[in-house]
Amino acid sequence: MGKELLLEIGTEEIPAAFLPKAIRDMDEIIRRELSSKRIQHDEITAMATPRRLCLCVLNVASRQEDQIIEKVGPAKRVAFDENGNPTKAAVGFATGQGINVSELEVVTTEKGEYICARKKITGEDTIALLPEILTRLIASIPFRKSMRWSDLQIRFARPIHWILAIYGGETIPFVIGNIESGDRSYGHRFMSTKSFKVKKMKEYVTNCKKHFVIVDPEERKRIILEEAEKAAKTVEGKIFYTEDLLETVTYLVEYPTAVCGSFDKDYLKLPKEVLTTSMISHQKYFPVVDDEGKLLPYFITINNTLARDPHVVARGNEKVIRARLADAKFFFEEDKKTTLDQHFEKLRQVVFHTQLGTSYEKVMQMRELALYITDHINPSLRDTVDRTAILAKADLETQMVCEFTELQGIMGREYALIAGENPVVAKAIYEHYLPTAAGGDLPETDEGAIVSIADKLDTIVGFFGVNLIPTGTADPYALRRQAIGIINIIINKRYPLNLKVIIDKSITILNGKLKRAPEEIMANVLEFFKGRFENLLTSQGHPYDVVDAVLETGAADIVRSFEKIEAMETFKSHADFEPLAIAFKRVGNIIKDFRNGSVDPSKFESEEERSLYSAFLLTKEKVIKHIERDDYLSALVELATLRKPVDDFFNNVLVMAKDDKIRFNRLSLLEEISGVFHIIADFSKIVTGS
Repeated sequence: MGKELLLEIGTEEIPAAFLPKAIRDMDEIIRRELSSKRIQHDEITAMATPRRLCLCVLNVASRQEDQIIEKVGPAKRVAFDENGNPTKAAVGFATGQGINVSELEVVTTEKGEYICARKKITGEDTIALLPEILTRLIASIPFRKSMRWSDLQIRFARPIHWILAIYGGETIPFVIGNIESGDRSYGHRFMSTKSFKVKKMKEYVTNCKKHFVIVDPEERKRIILEEAEKAAKTVEGKIFYTEDLLETVTYLVEYPTAVCGSFDKDYLKLPKEVLTTSMISHQKYFPVVDDEGKLLPYFITINNTLARDPHVVARGNEKVIRARLADAKFFFEEDKKTTLDQHFEKLRQVVFHTQLGTSYEKVMQMRELALYITDHINPSLRDTVDRTAILAKADLETQMVCEFTELQGIMGREYALIAGENPVVAKAIYEHYLPTAAGGDLPETDEGAIVSIADKLDTIVGFFGVNLIPTGTADPYALRRQAIGIINIIINKRYPLNLKVIIDKSITILNGKLKRAPEEIMANVLEFFKGRFENLLTSQGHPYDVVDAVLETGAADIVRSFEKIEAMETFKSHADFEPLAIAFKRVGNIIKDFRNGSVDPSKFESEEERSLYSAFLLTKEKVIKHIERDDYLSALVELATLRKPVDDFFNNVLVMAKDDKIRFNRLSLLEEISGVFHIIADFSKIVTGS
């Protein structure tokens, strides 16, 4: 029967952003450590507060599993003479393995009979191994930033103050830095500074609560929501929050309580996003809204202590938010005194990147590219696309965005509406930044989508052109995210855009700034997009072999590639799919190094050749018509009719005939057939049963 393992690392306050990952890392590390030591266990629970990381493992085996080590030695014929007596080779091998020669066994392998030494290694007691395991665990938790303190050599997110380590009710003795492990934990920094003894997890959680610490982050999250909603109801409202805000606040407190504060309703004249950004991003407050989602002049703050007088706490927070909102109001009023066109002109003095010029130049580049893309999609949008591109980055020079960078695009939209710009242009100014995160909202307007594509592609081509290319570990300019954004927009809008065409245009526009050959940039950027497209599709659940098969034939036309993949997935259920795929894998292998053949029907020697060629010509005509209509599923179904004539051909015709002309003609026939299949996918990439 196993025993419970409990570890708590008590620290100075660790930044909230570090803790969710630390929880996952602790779980992963302890699993790996116990597995490597052959120690069986059951459920693992990892938790955290700002001042403690906690790990509990149930039913940890009291001993390692025994291990059998098998070592194969020399061949039996070398190890024993004709009378079956051990030779010097056998004796030497046995001695080297620490066993008696009589304990050697004979095993049969693919190469024949060999002697073998088997040794049983008895498992050690778990309690003897845990000090090393836990020391290594604590030292290997990866934080984005760590620190040293005092004159110690260890590093951790924040200084460690205590370590609780219990196995089966007994203390696990070890030392980290100058901290000895023990059986005591500590309560809330301000509300309960006394220590308390711990023997097991249930007792630990109960005593933590008695000492004003809610260890479980999910429980803290539930309490925060309940308390915040209760506080909002006192002013006839409800809370507005994001999952990021809720998670951050959860890891900022150990004992959450809610207090409702207010601000002057005159501030409600500011754009909603200005208010919510001030409250959420800067102060970690929960805004309060009515049943229709309109902001009310209230907020909820989550404290880490029980407030003696909630009104005093509310007034303190009101003073802070009042200053924030007063600044925002001042910036808003000042910004309105300058037109967006004037702000746009200021971009001449702003460096976008030292190797790529100013932000003004960046805007002019993406403007030209956006208009080029518009001509391929809907030329009637040129005026609104042009205006959107010109004003897209203008708000970067406003005081509001300089102070609240999260509002870029949002303030551009608001200032455009105030100035009387076309509402479509105003919306598109905001949308051109979308999507801002994986799975985020995409532009609704064509203007926003087109300028977004142009902006992102100009950035990607520019950085590739000056050799600032993402590596496996670093992508400082978020080029991967921008490429995925372009792909998602094109698919969502079903735009008939060829990446090669618009990349070529972007290279031409940027020509004077690029430091690499255009053909190199083109090849690298296309491959970059292909990689992002492939990752995106497989992460969405599309079969990797289908994705690979389609993209191998070209990934520049995003929409058509996506439609081919959908058609291939549907076609996979067709009865002829796998036999056809197997047949054309065979075709691919046969014609692997064969190119540019020409079929001569007069050289056919068998009926199977004639039947296959005749069926192919008829099928090819129908397939091409389906492909011209982008009906790839019908094209695949039509190709499936070739299964029987292909099977008959392979069963009755020797492709690699001795006669050079006959062999060349048969290879040419297979090459032509393969070429039609290859318009849709490279069937050699499909995983089949054989």
